[in-house]
Formats: sequence, structure tokens, C-alpha cells
Amino acid sequence: MIDNILKKEVEKQFNIVIDKSANVITKEELKEKLRRSINKKEPLRVKLGIDLTAPDIHLGHTVVLNKLRQFQDLGHIAILILGDYTTRIGDPSGRTKVRPKLPIDEIERNAGTFREQAFRILDIKKTKLVNNSKWLEPMKLEDIINITSRYTLAQLLEREDFSNRFKNNLPLSIMELLYPLMQAYDSVAIEADIELGGTDQTFNLLIGRDIQREFNQEPQVVITYPLLIGMDGIEKMSKSLGNYIGITEEKDIIFAKIMSISDDIMFDYFKLVSTFNISEIKKIEEEVNERNVNPSNVKRKLAKDIVEIYHGKGSGQEAEKIFNLKFKSDFFDKEMIAKISRPFNLKTRLFKNEKIWLIKLIREVGFAKTNGEARRLVQQSGIRLDGEILSDTDLEFSIDEIKGKILQRGKREYIIFI
Repeated sequence: MIDNILKKEVEKQFNIVIDKSANVITKEELKEKLRRSINKKEPLRVKLGIDLTAPDIHLGHTVVLNKLRQFQDLGHIAILILGDYTTRIGDPSGRTKVRPKLPIDEIERNAGTFREQAFRILDIKKTKLVNNSKWLEPMKLEDIINITSRYTLAQLLEREDFSNRFKNNLPLSIMELLYPLMQAYDSVAIEADIELGGTDQTFNLLIGRDIQREFNQEPQVVITYPLLIGMDGIEKMSKSLGNYIGITEEKDIIFAKIMSISDDIMFDYFKLVSTFNISEIKKIEEEVNERNVNPSNVKRKLAKDIVEIYHGKGSGQEAEKIFNLKFKSDFFDKEMIAKISRPFNLKTRLFKNEKIWLIKLIREVGFAKTNGEARRLVQQSGIRLDGEILSDTDLEFSIDEIKGKILQRGKREYIIFI
């Protein structure tokens, strides 16, 4: 009887914590850790590390923060590590060049803001908040040598971004090679049972398992979660890319930013950052696919839901009213519109000629799928640049001519060129 109760509780907790996950390494180890924890009434130590490259929490951060909150609600210990020391090195994940160093005073300011905002999601009474400078800063050279001796260069170069930079003779500093080892040592310092992170952190998190073994600790279970695509519909949500939605932004700005995301990624937001359950999302998705409902109306439901998570009950409806008032006419306030526009990074688009044809530009930003559709939008006065209607389908622009300007389709879709 007791065994059956234990088994049911393990399955219940297991299903909750792996929900929405991308990968679990390994599921068998996770079940065993949960079984021991429940049986002995000893909570697991669940780690989430955050570097402090920017001051604000955006929706992308909330994917793992909400999961950490679920572990808290199940009775486990949430350990949020603020990487005030590792931020000085800079996470090289996915980067093709050395990350610029941040001044220490800026890192400290970011830490203060992050602490305040994190507790909009986490239970402050059940959270251990620690800076990794506590154990990394006092290290002597012999301590660092001790850690580095436990991992080989060949192992580090198995990581794709390191390997690509090495093969292409791009700068790859020893400092960057140290980063995943320092992050891994965080797991040793707090004796982590489980570590959470985005899929882009998988390599770093797995090193944590290896380093724990080297220090005679049981390796942590690694649970990764999908990355939330930013407002641009291309890159992961990031403050540095300007494609983010901050959880402390005004309710009408959050609402308008959600309304500006493309229909293609709308259901990623439903699945990762809304309160809708899987069955509700599947039903809505089927209705959209069968064209029984307007995607714009569905996006309104999503926007109201997300606003109410961070601004309280009733705020979603208030935000929708403000949105309707601002966008019911030929409204154009560049400063306000810039806040909700999807960024389009011109540097990542290498145009073959010095100038780009308007029709091609409309297609590049995703406002049209074909040249014919783009032409019709222009001919029907559906395209504006900084509020001015574009009526000439033969127009061409240089990058300098459009940088910082806002391209608009209809009344509610905006792209800002950065």
C-alpha cells in the first residue's frame, strides 16, 4: 500500500517537472532522485543559474523560472544562482566572437533589478538566492588548476560553437573555455541534485555532471526547456537583440507586443509562457488551422492572459481597451510604436546590391510571401514607412535610408529596422 502511494507521488511529480521540457538527462535518474526524496522526506536541491548581462527579466527567462517555481510548490529547494562572477567572463554559448566585458558596477545594478523581478515568479520564502562570486572570487590559482585538470581541451572542443571558431581560425580565448567549467563548479559548490536551463545551455549543464563526478558527488539531473523565440520571429528572446517582452513593462505595451508577434510563433507562446493547458491549446490550434477563428482574436486571448500573469486580474481587459483606442485610426506615434515593433536586424541580412527593392524588403520582413502579394499591399496603400504611405512599387532603399525607421503593414503590424 505504502509502495503504491510512493509510486503515484513519484509519477505525479515526475510528470509535472518534465512537462514542456525539451530533454531530461536522464529520466531514470530523475525518478530515482524523486523516489528517494519523497521516501526520506528530504527535498531536492534544484539549481538555476542566471548571468547578469541585462537588468530586466523578459518572457524568455520565465520559461525556466516558472518551472523552478513548480519545484518549490512540490516542496523542493529552489537555488537561484546570480552569476555575478561568471558574467565577468561572459557566456560564449552560440557566439562567434568574444563577448564584450561588462563593468562590475553595471553587473551589480543588474543583480539588484533581477532579484526584485525574480520574486514576481518565485516564492521568496522558499528560494535560496546566492551570488557565485561567493565561491569563485576567493579561488586561488591552484584551485582553478585543480578544476581545469579534470577536463580536457578535446572535451571542450566537442562543443559546436567552440569547434567552429577553432576550425575557422576565429578568436577563442582561454577565458571563454573557462566559462563552462566555472558554471559547472557552481553545481559542486551547492551540491545540486537537478539543474534547469534552456536548450542552448545543454553542453554547459552536462559538464556540471562530469565535474560533480570528479568531486565525488552524485551527478545532477539536467532538464532543458525550449527557447522562446523573440518578437522578430527568428532569434531567441534577448535584451541585446531588442526582441524581448519585459515582465515589468506597462500592461498596454505587453499587450501590443504580443499582438505584434507573427502567427507562426503564437502557439510557442501559448505553450511556454501562458496559463492555458495543453488540451485548451490543442483545441484553439485546431480551430485556427481549420479557419474557424481569426488568428488575431486568438492572439488577443494570449495577450490578455500574459498581461494578467504580471499585472493582475482584469488588467488584460484594460490593456485591450487601451490598445483599441490607440490603434482604431491612423495613429502613429513613432516613440510608442518603436516599443512594440518587431526588430529586423539589417546586419544579419546581407543584401547583394547596394539598394534593396521595396517588394523584396516586404517579403524579407514577412509581410508577404510572394512578389505579387507584396505589390498588392503597396497598390492598396497597405504599406507605410515611418507613417508615410508608400505607393511606388519600384522604390529602392539603401540600408542607411531605412535603418531606425518603422515599416508598417495595415494598422497593427510593425517592423523596426535596427
